[in-house]
Amino acid sequence: MNNIESEVKYERLRPEQIVAKRKACPVAYLPIGTIEWHGEHNPVGLDTLKIHQLLIKCAQKSGGLVFPPLYYGENREQGLMEANVEYREDIAKKMALPGENFASGYMIEPVSVQNRNYQDFLIHIFHEIKSLGFEVLIIGAGHYPLLDHARSAAALFNQEQGKPKMITWAMTGYELVKGKFEPCGDHAGKWETSLLMYLDPGMQDISILRDNSDGKPIGATDNGIEDSTPEFGKEVVEAIVEAVDLKVSCFLKTPEEYQGHGSPM
Repeated sequence: MNNIESEVKYERLRPEQIVAKRKACPVAYLPIGTIEWHGEHNPVGLDTLKIHQLLIKCAQKSGGLVFPPLYYGENREQGLMEANVEYREDIAKKMALPGENFASGYMIEPVSVQNRNYQDFLIHIFHEIKSLGFEVLIIGAGHYPLLDHARSAAALFNQEQGKPKMITWAMTGYELVKGKFEPCGDHAGKWETSLLMYLDPGMQDISILRDNSDGKPIGATDNGIEDSTPEFGKEVVEAIVEAVDLKVSCFLKTPEEYQGHGSPM
């Protein structure tokens, strides 16, 4: 992106540009995701690619700056397709890896420790973003299970920080438009594939979707993926961006409502 006026990626701006944009709208966006199998037709970074581009759209609509996406650090043994017993061996085979690479215990640390490490990492990032002068933080969880981690980290961060508090809110996107689309949220199915087709096109290959013995996609929601289109993705993205814009507007207009104990997040 060459037009600096429309640039919203924090790391691409010079200090004086950051100050100007932050003063105009003190909102930061943090994309968090993972590297995970998303069928043979999608890139493994789909979750993070999707939420990064979605938050860029949000910043372009509502104002604010988008921080670099987080692909790493989460628990690798829960809520992950490679760790799913049903698909583990098939995915390992497709990735030319031994199945034990994805077996329980392969990360050495217990699941509970992995979860706490990730939560602590998020809280550290939240404090860093607040130190850079932002008043509102929107966390976008591209990998759905990370929403719980983001919310729990936000709750602890809310207790730790002094006033004025940086308002911290986490979302994945699909819950904001639930009931308006069908499908609404899936794993590598029509929903996610269409979103990435629109947000970051050119990385899908639907022609290899059913290249396996039983005729079903491995580790992907089988909900008419062949019908995925960038047009559907665009419609969904625009609806999510509008929903986020309403939240951002509320945070900026009535920040006092989010400063006390038990404040909504």
